[in-house]
Amino acid sequence: MKSKASFLFSLLLLLFFNNSCRTVDQLTQFNMDFNETITIPSATGINLPINILTPDVETNSESTFEINNTRKDLIEQIILTSLTITLSAPENADFSFLESINVYMNAPDLPEVEIAWANNIPESIEGVLILDVSGTDFQEYIKKDQFSLRLNTTTDELLTSDHQLEIATKFFIDAKILGL
Repeated sequence: MKSKASFLFSLLLLLFFNNSCRTVDQLTQFNMDFNETITIPSATGINLPINILTPDVETNSESTFEINNTRKDLIEQIILTSLTITLSAPENADFSFLESINVYMNAPDLPEVEIAWANNIPESIEGVLILDVSGTDFQEYIKKDQFSLRLNTTTDELLTSDHQLEIATKFFIDAKILGL
């Protein structure tokens, strides 16, 4: 009887600690969102790659980490979970002009890396384009004070007006709790 009680007690302790670890893990996981707007100029050539740079994006990572009870040196992983592009102008436009798009990230003293892409974009997509994202760890880029994005687009239609795109990125952060 004593060994059964001991076994049940050990099992309950194991379940408790397992659930506690998951709860602590969730306390150190959060998202960082960044939004930028770019313009693809009218009269852009057909089937020619066009590079468009975003202005530098301030990460404010140190303050975001602090709000989430962590710091740069305690970050375990930063993964891009989504990158969406919304066509905000011209009104009633769709993505039929776009054949492909590749998005690259730059940060001071780090090499440029591809973070998202969409190829053979269907003409029927209206409003929001969801890109495939890399499963790469981008912590060295997000830990910097700023980064920029470069979009490499190929169009399959002549643009008669500027097209304004809103880029929304969501990064998942996994960190250790301060002091643990």
